[in-house]
Amino acid sequence: MTKRSNYFVEGLQGAGKSTFVRMFSDQRKDYTVFREGDYSPIDLAWCAYVTEEAYDGILESYPSLVEEIKSKTVMEGSQRIICYTQILTDIPGFHQNLEKFEIYNANLDRESFENVVCERFLKWKGEGQIFECAFFQNIIENQMLYFMMSEEEILSFYRRLGRILADKPYKIIYLDVEDTGAGIEIIRKERADDKGNELWLPIMLRYLEESPCGKAHNLTGIEGLVAHLEERKALEHRIMQEVFKENAVILKAKDYEMTDVLKRL
Repeated sequence: MTKRSNYFVEGLQGAGKSTFVRMFSDQRKDYTVFREGDYSPIDLAWCAYVTEEAYDGILESYPSLVEEIKSKTVMEGSQRIICYTQILTDIPGFHQNLEKFEIYNANLDRESFENVVCERFLKWKGEGQIFECAFFQNIIENQMLYFMMSEEEILSFYRRLGRILADKPYKIIYLDVEDTGAGIEIIRKERADDKGNELWLPIMLRYLEESPCGKAHNLTGIEGLVAHLEERKALEHRIMQEVFKENAVILKAKDYEMTDVLKRL
């Protein structure tokens, strides 16, 4: 029996990935969807990745949240994965503290980071699964902004990942934003509170500006963000062209018909 394919939905911030995943999964009701912050067999975005010792320390630090933390924790071998953003609490510093245990933002050294990512893909045996932002975004942002890896080094990593995925059924669905600046303007308005206070843009700019790459290349403000995202988009296109060409489907962001998309997959 042929295995059902898996789908990685990718694209720049503001490309409409969440909307696409919702619409696409409505057409694949027997598929399992993994969004950022969920426990995923592959991705660790918005999840703390800790040893048993560190896990016990977290439980001791937040006695009032022990049951909630346990309910959002999955054991993988000697590691504990805490889906901490799913825990609602007013305790000051809780989410900031758990964020330090993510595998991104150079919390792990480059070799350890790449090994964790590759080992999870290697162990993955799934079929009929849809992933949001599990293939490019978080990995490449870490490689570009924190490890300051060259394009060739990042390409080499994805060739390694391509070899791991050689016998697995998957497609990359890439939502291509043609005008990065316009995309940022849209998302900054969409992700604001009911009083018009922007929520997404200040966080994104701080993330960029405080990164080693942001500091080294003086990437500041909207102009710096657009420059970084344009560079990332070009790199992602190159990776798809040179490594995943047979498995990549590129769509114009927010300008597609789902019936046409289904025919292409």
